Order: sequence, then C-alpha cells, then structure tokens
Amino acid sequence: MAPTWPRNAFVYVLIIAASIFLLYSFLSPSQSAEIPINRVADLIRQGKVESLAVTGDGVIDLMVVEDGRYVRFTSRKEANVGLGETLINLGVSPDEIRSITEVVAVRPSAWENWGVVLIQIVPLVLFGLLLVFMLRQAQTGNNQALSFGKSRARMFTGDRPTNTFEDVAGAEEAKEELEEVVEFLKEPDKFTALGARIPKGVLLVGPPGTGKTLMARAVSGEAGVPFFSISGSEFVEMFVGVGASRVRDLFDQAKRNSPCIVFVVEIDAVGRHRGAGLGGSHDEREQTLNQILVEMDGFDTDTKVIIIAATNRPDILDPALLRPGRFDRRVILDRPDRRGREEILKVHVKGKPLSKDVDLDNLAKQTPGFTGADIENLVNEAAILAARRNKRTVAMDEFQEAVERVIAGPERRSRLISPEEKRVIAYHEAGHALVFDKLPHCDPVHKVTIVSRGMMGGYTMALPEDDRMLRSKSKFEDDMAAAMGGRVAEELVFGEVTTGGSNDLQQATKMARAMVTQYAMGESLGHRTFGEKDELVFLGREIGEQRDYSEEVAALIDREIGLLLDRAHARAKEVLTTFRDRLDAVATAVMEKETLDRGEFKALVDGSDPLAA
Repeated sequence: MAPTWPRNAFVYVLIIAASIFLLYSFLSPSQSAEIPINRVADLIRQGKVESLAVTGDGVIDLMVVEDGRYVRFTSRKEANVGLGETLINLGVSPDEIRSITEVVAVRPSAWENWGVVLIQIVPLVLFGLLLVFMLRQAQTGNNQALSFGKSRARMFTGDRPTNTFEDVAGAEEAKEELEEVVEFLKEPDKFTALGARIPKGVLLVGPPGTGKTLMARAVSGEAGVPFFSISGSEFVEMFVGVGASRVRDLFDQAKRNSPCIVFVVEIDAVGRHRGAGLGGSHDEREQTLNQILVEMDGFDTDTKVIIIAATNRPDILDPALLRPGRFDRRVILDRPDRRGREEILKVHVKGKPLSKDVDLDNLAKQTPGFTGADIENLVNEAAILAARRNKRTVAMDEFQEAVERVIAGPERRSRLISPEEKRVIAYHEAGHALVFDKLPHCDPVHKVTIVSRGMMGGYTMALPEDDRMLRSKSKFEDDMAAAMGGRVAEELVFGEVTTGGSNDLQQATKMARAMVTQYAMGESLGHRTFGEKDELVFLGREIGEQRDYSEEVAALIDREIGLLLDRAHARAKEVLTTFRDRLDAVATAVMEKETLDRGEFKALVDGSDPLAA
C-alpha cells in the first residue's frame, strides 16, 4: 500500500513551523528595563549583581537578584571607554568587580545567536520541506508533472495471454493475415532465410465494435510477447514537444523489450493529414506525427517490433503513414456476415446455461448489420433478462427480447396512450407490415407491435433472410413504398395524417435522393452522379456538399426525387386499398394483442393475391 504521508505533508510543515515559532517565543528573553550606568555601579556595590557581560555593540547585560528572584537589566557604557574604568570612576572597587566575574568578556549574546539561526535557517528549512512536498505530490497519482514526456503506454507481458485467436470469430481472413505476424515473432529465421521482410506496421480498419482491439490482443496472446497499448490521444498534451517525446520514449521501451507488439488505438487522433488544421496547421500534432513517421521508418529489419494500429477513419490518415515501410499492410475487419455472426454467438454463449430452444442460426438471421460488440451486448442483455425473471437458463424468449432492446431500446409499457392514439398507431404499423408483405423485394415481416420502445410509439420489424451486399432499383422502390405504408394507412382510414410518419418520410426521401444523385437510378438525368462531399479532414466530418451542377439540373433532381416519392406513395395506396380487409384484420389483432409475431401475422394476411392476377 502506498504511503499516505505526502498527502498531508503540507499540514505537517505548518505544525513544525508553528512549533518552532512557539519555542522561539518561549526561549527568547522578555524585553528588559534599561537603567543608567551609575545605577549599575550602585547594584554592584550592593552585591546584587549575579552576572554581567558586554555585547559587541556596547550594551551591558546584567542579571540582578532582587527579593530572591532574578531580574534582567540592560545599560550602555560610554564609547571608547572600558567598562572596568567606567565602574571604577563611579566608585566600584576592583574587588567588587572581580566578585562578579573574573573576566569581563566582550561577547555576543547567546540570544542573538539563536535569533540569527532562526531568522536565516528556518525559512530555508521550511522552503525545502515545501519543495519536497510539491515534488512528491507531482509524482503521485495521475499528476505526473515532471514525467509528462514519458510514454503512457501500458505494458502487458506475454506469459499470460488474455486472448487468443480462438476468442476471435467472424473474421477468418483477418486472422489469416495476422497469423503471419505471429509466425514471424515466433520463427523470424523462416522469413529472413528467404529474404522476406515482415510488414513493419499493420493497420486494422473497420467500423466501431468489429473487434480491432480484440484482434490485436489475440496476436499478442498467440505470440507470447510483451504488448504495449496506448491511445493516439495520449500522445498530445498542452505542452509543446510532449507528444514527440512520448513517441520516442515509447519506441525506446519497445526496442528494449523486443520482440514485442505496440498497439496504438484510434491512431487517427494523431495521424490525420498534415496541414489540415483549422488554421492551416497544428504544429504540436504534426510534430508528434513526424516523430512517429521517423521512428517507424528507422526500425531495423532485426528489431522484431510490430506496430499495430486501429482506426475506423482510414480516409483521413496522412499518406506518409500508409506507404510501404510503415503501415504497409491493411487488414479489414468488416461487419460479420450471417455465418460470422453465428460463430461470434457461439463464442459469447460459452459458459452460459442455455435452454434447448435456443437457435443460434435463427438469431444470426435476425441480427443483420450487428458487429461483434453488438452481439456481445445482445448475449449479455439476454442473460440479464433471464436473471431478472429468476430463470436458471437463458431461453430463446430472452434472446428475442434482447435483439429488440439492442435495436430499438427497452419496452415502455407504462406509457399511457389514449384509445384513439392506440388505434392510429395500430393502423400505421399494420400499413407498414402489409406493404412489406405484398411487395416482392421487401424483407419479410418478423414482428408487428404497438408497444413503445425508445422514441418509437410502435414498430414493424422486417429482417432479410440473407445478407445483402448489393441493392437493386426495385429493392429501393419497394422499400420506399413500405416506408409510405403507415402514412397511407392513416389517410385511408382516418382521412388525415399525423406526425407519426415523419421519420418514415425522412427515410424515403433519403433513399430517393441517393437513387438520383449517387446511383444514377433516375429516368431523365443520365448515367452520372451529382454533388461531391466537402469534408474537413481535421474535424473528420462532412461540412457540406459541393454543387457541381447547374440550377436547371438541381430542379431536375428535385423533380426526379418527387416523382420517385409520389410513385412509392401510389404503390402503397394501391396495396392497402386492394387488401383493405386484411389491413383492418391486422390492425384489430394488434390492438387486442399489442404484438404479433411472424406466424400470427402471416395467418392474417395469407390468401389469394388480387395484384398477382
């Protein structure tokens, strides 16, 4: 346990100072009365003087006994005249003088010596104690005032690996790339014998939550070597030159512990394009980046230090970082596909008691777009729900509920809504679900509910059967019609619309604009894209769109977007008008049960399809 005295050192210094002051007050003599020199002579003749001394400035200090107690007096002799001569002239015999002291010494007062010591030495002692206290405080805790140039990297030894490649699922290609790094750290001679050079830096690129940090830890665990971890933001401080100093210290530590791995989290915090600051530059950040570039390029081939960095914004990194000789290998960690999600689920359910009805393949189908972090959160939420319900195993019901909690948030069953609002929400969600079901390119409906979750009054969950990389024009058109389904249902049943479809309109408009400006899926604008994104690299976000087209083309773009949305509205209206009886049936069932699963919904809408005739 660390000593706690430095935390109270200032209090101790004050106590010591107060004690010295009190001691000086008690020991220092009180102010004595001054008497004339002839009175001194009278006291000597009367035999009352116990001791007598002369200080260097001619002051006579004498101690007199009166009524059994000592009294101190002072006097002053004449200048350039000895004390003995003065006393003899005043009628004091030499014998009386010798009875007081054999030698009348000219000496400084003892109290004068103590005063000098206290005045000159004590302030220095107090200042020294205060300085020691400040230094000790600066070196404790997180306030490393005198070590701000040292690296903040945390070192993990490789003798007890916390993660291995078995803990990483859904990224087989990335593991294969990194297995070469592990093999080099274990058997470097295998590569050097053939003249091969292992990449000095590996850049892990992928969206947040895809397992970049986990992958780096797995490399360290498999290789069994020291692992240095530091965030890119920890390099730069308010002091100029601190970032470059920390980079030098980090690489010095790495060289002393080679073979090892240095992992830099979120390197885009320090590795952005040079000259892209708000004022045209950012000297301190650029000095840090320059030092990183020099250190990485200065590594010898036999140093055996691997630099692994992670980022989800590779587009804003300085090109010098990505050239061969630095981060010359890029490993992509994308969102896992259906098979990858199932493997990740298997990793995270290890050690958890599962019911026999848990179907991981079905869960993988229901979680398109989930990252590894999302799946870990899903499994944890399911376990928490099972514990809350006092179950001994985690069942499929908990996993289903956890999927919806991750996507839309927790249920808000306590939210009070009027019967009329409940009816509007039921028809709104029934409109979405029915259009989803009747249009061929829409995803199948898995759930329809009017139970509020998060900021949504109700929702319709439509999930794809398989992962999809490409999206066709027909898919866009059907999805826009499904987004319009809720608003169209309100128009048909109630004769007016509500604010409940605002988000649906935003999504439909966003899809229509992307079709026209990005994918050239319009009808009259040809095969080109419109608008280039202006991005401020230092901020790492888009700040606007550069219009590379005329006002006439802008009017045509608006017209195309309007036509696509009108067509989607018309298609949704056609579906809901044709299947009005099934719209009523689904809405009534949702009002009664609040939630319909896939089987219940399909039982209500199955039958002959008039549109197919």
